[in-house]
Amino acid sequence: MNYLVYLSGEIHTDWRDQIIAGAQAAKLPVSFTSAVLDHDASDAAGDVLGSEDNAFWRDHKSSKVNAIRTRVQLEKCDVAIIRFGDKYKQWNAAFDAGFCSALSKPYITLHDESIIHPLKEVDAGALAWAQTPQQVVEVLSYVTLK
Repeated sequence: MNYLVYLSGEIHTDWRDQIIAGAQAAKLPVSFTSAVLDHDASDAAGDVLGSEDNAFWRDHKSSKVNAIRTRVQLEKCDVAIIRFGDKYKQWNAAFDAGFCSALSKPYITLHDESIIHPLKEVDAGALAWAQTPQQVVEVLSYVTLK
């Protein structure tokens, strides 16, 4: 079986690259997908529907267009990795965790120990909590054992 892994969460560090490289090095039967990682492109996703003078409505349209991609990919994935960084609040990642929970889709949270308290409900629904990308690769290694 080839597992489809959705990588959700913060876009300011290279955690995705570390997981992908680790999975490739371990020759795991996984492929990866994620949201659009280009911040400007993501913010402009709804611009094709018409320009907006009010930033709220531009963000509103773009978030809905982005949600099409996210929902389809979360529904199709076998497992999601949901990364929370400490610099920004990742409301989208928290929403993705809730969506996974509603779908009974397994997910792994990835975050530092310093933000355990604000993520306690999100972590409660996760099947694993990892602190490093390498731990995620090790969990995926176990999950994909033949």
